[in-house]
Amino acid sequence: MGLVCDATPQWAQLDAHFQAWGGAFDLQQAFADDGRRLEKLSQQAPYVFADLSKNWLAEGTEQHLSALALACGVHGLRDAMLSGAAINATEQRAVMHWLLRTPRDGGLLQSHPVVQAWTAPMQQALQEVHSMLDAMLALAEQVRSDARITDVVNIGIGGSHLGPEVVVQALEDWVEPGKHFHFVSNVDGHELGHVLRKVKPESTLFLIASKSFTTAETMLNAHSARAWFLANGGTEADIQQHFVALTTNTAAAAQFGVTRTLGFWDWVGGRFSLWSAIGLPIAIAIGAAQFRNMLQGAHAMDAHFFSAPDAHNLPLRLGMLDVWNRNFCGFDSRCIAPYSHGLRRLTAYLQQLEMESNGKRVTRDGQLLEVATAPVVWGEPGTNGQHAFFQMLHQGPDVIPVEFIALRDGGKYLGAHHQSLVINAIAQAQALMVGRSGEGVERDCPGNRPSTFLLLQALDPTSLGALIALYEHRVFVSGAVWGINSFDQWGVELGKQLAQSLRERQQSLDWAGVDPSTVALMLRLAESPVNGN
Repeated sequence: MGLVCDATPQWAQLDAHFQAWGGAFDLQQAFADDGRRLEKLSQQAPYVFADLSKNWLAEGTEQHLSALALACGVHGLRDAMLSGAAINATEQRAVMHWLLRTPRDGGLLQSHPVVQAWTAPMQQALQEVHSMLDAMLALAEQVRSDARITDVVNIGIGGSHLGPEVVVQALEDWVEPGKHFHFVSNVDGHELGHVLRKVKPESTLFLIASKSFTTAETMLNAHSARAWFLANGGTEADIQQHFVALTTNTAAAAQFGVTRTLGFWDWVGGRFSLWSAIGLPIAIAIGAAQFRNMLQGAHAMDAHFFSAPDAHNLPLRLGMLDVWNRNFCGFDSRCIAPYSHGLRRLTAYLQQLEMESNGKRVTRDGQLLEVATAPVVWGEPGTNGQHAFFQMLHQGPDVIPVEFIALRDGGKYLGAHHQSLVINAIAQAQALMVGRSGEGVERDCPGNRPSTFLLLQALDPTSLGALIALYEHRVFVSGAVWGINSFDQWGVELGKQLAQSLRERQQSLDWAGVDPSTVALMLRLAESPVNGN
């Protein structure tokens, strides 16, 4: 077993570096003391500009963080991921979602030493990726050109839902006219029911997104959609034209009645899968050319992450900033504030990406960690948040870092609104730092509250691809420092297993060994309601 992160000398050095401030880091004083602070703590990465200067980063902090990353093996694990090694150790799988957006010839990575050393299986995997991509995009174009299909209903959960949903919403200006997209994940029948009452069987395409084709919530919704389709004029033969399975379990899909399938590989994790066949609803929405542009943006960020030196490597800098904020500054949550209506579901996507990946307390080699890992990620789009929880951010007792995401170009609607929107974002970042005093204690805002500002030129497929890849790699970096496996989710599996057990016990009425509270709730569920009680 190797050293856990907090047992390294570099961790102790970082702690001493933080303690030297006495808990009194002053952002405004830091700007006054260093006229080059903004230059040092901001950078342009592919399609994303980042300003980190309003964080509690002193002279030398990033150098200490870089040394910690090296000591914790971040760079070696990054290269192992690029080589196709099985870095998802608990499931013995490679982690190669980045391969899904790599050009056939290696693109910007073709001169990377690790890529040049790829073996035949890796080269073969890349060709398989492009064969599946071509097939998926061909199907997408076929659906786009079919005027009979007006509604696409994606049935999935987790990554097979959140990724496609956030991208289709973000890129709604590119969506094919005459096509409407619906995303169903919740097993609550109201969600599927509300969608089904808006669509017609003859003009609807259902996409069943489940790698195993056994995910309980997805399959319950899928069977209900199938039953509705048959009950409202559809036939068994029609299912072939109105249902597509995004799965590797073609046998189960065929048993369901679907022979049109698109598959992917076990090295594609659910929360990293929007670049794969799971992205079919995205491809239908924006078309093959724009889907490839999204892959291009992500690939540019991949190449940056795998190749750029630490001092100019934005995913690494942000991942290490997350470690700094969580473990040394003591911040246990991070607020995401996208100042863009198109990114209104981004926070939900990032909650899964970060908290499912890094919400763990055991290292890859089985050691219990004594340091905190993933923070709580939460937030809402601006300017809505300013009139809700921003009060707490400015005057509450807890210091909570805020991550602003804004666009220089607001798109085609009401450009004057966009100027106001982004100015609000900039002003909020300023207000968090400078605060306010001298107008009465009730009105005082302490200021000195950290924030990060990410600026995209526009919310287009290329920039969005780069932004999402940036977050993926950032989560990898912090997880690598903590020494955890960011690519499994056994906590999720536990809840699924217990739910299945309770369903079985509900049939047998055998409650032996089940705690009294759970039994009481299950029995109450089985009772007929009386007078609303």
